[in-house]
Amino acid sequence: MLDKYPDYRIVCLDKLTYAGNLSTLAPVMDHPKFRFVKADICDREAVNQLFEEEQPDIIVNFAAESHVDRSIENPGIFLETNIMGTAVLMDACRKYGITRYHQVSTDEVYGDLPLDRPDLFFTEETPIHTSSPYSSSKASADLLVLAYYRTYGLPVTISRCSNNYGPYHFPEKLIPLMIANALADKPLPVYGEGLNVRDWLYVEDHCRAIDLIIHKGRVGEVYNVGGHNEMRNIDIVKMICKELGKPESLITYVADRKGHDMRYAIDPTKIYNELGWLPETKFEDGIKKTIRWYLEHRDWWEKIINGEYQEYSPTSF
Repeated sequence: MLDKYPDYRIVCLDKLTYAGNLSTLAPVMDHPKFRFVKADICDREAVNQLFEEEQPDIIVNFAAESHVDRSIENPGIFLETNIMGTAVLMDACRKYGITRYHQVSTDEVYGDLPLDRPDLFFTEETPIHTSSPYSSSKASADLLVLAYYRTYGLPVTISRCSNNYGPYHFPEKLIPLMIANALADKPLPVYGEGLNVRDWLYVEDHCRAIDLIIHKGRVGEVYNVGGHNEMRNIDIVKMICKELGKPESLITYVADRKGHDMRYAIDPTKIYNELGWLPETKFEDGIKKTIRWYLEHRDWWEKIINGEYQEYSPTSF
């Protein structure tokens, strides 16, 4: 965004939880149009102070607890950040005035699709049918966002995306975890038989979609952002083994996750028809780019795995 819009000032607010890594922002930290602030979106006082100082006109809420397994272990923090944090941000938007509030959501709010019906896809009209505390918290936030639009006239948009992958992906997620484990010749844990299907979206394609929605999307609308890149988990793991020259014998099957959704698949017709967006990155190309990035940036993710990245965390720049 800093490259594309040289006149924009961009402020990044992040709590820097276990999944936050300040070194990710190193390339822009000294940029004259960029500011980083360490704060929690649930902290009303800190959020209001930042709005007072910066008077932002567009808010994009990426902030969420997002790991399904963690939500099963401890739902409370997901409800706090994903629902209450969203409310705090929108209250600040109402108080200080903005031109657009955008909520980054997930296809998981729709539940799942059967493996034997490849003709079925999630559309924006698909009923919400959540499976985990994580997806329930995101669905609750979506409903709250639409309620603020209906009740207060807040200019909102929502995007629901499929699984992202690419550079800077926290190593607890499937693709970076498998890359890191394979490079260390560690077991590659796969849930069940690895038959769960996800629709993979390269992170830069997702960012282009959000850029289009906040500038040209219709207020009060939901847009599904999908990659048309459906892959079974086991096939992705085998692909990573092949790219890295590692044996498939590293793959180990573990007990399936509770309430594990079988298939996600998004129909992105609406965002294509209205905004002209289509994913540019085929999975076969994106996964190679991603593996290459992890090979070239071992320092970034190795520090995460050994915990070093958490030693440095200022409050503001």
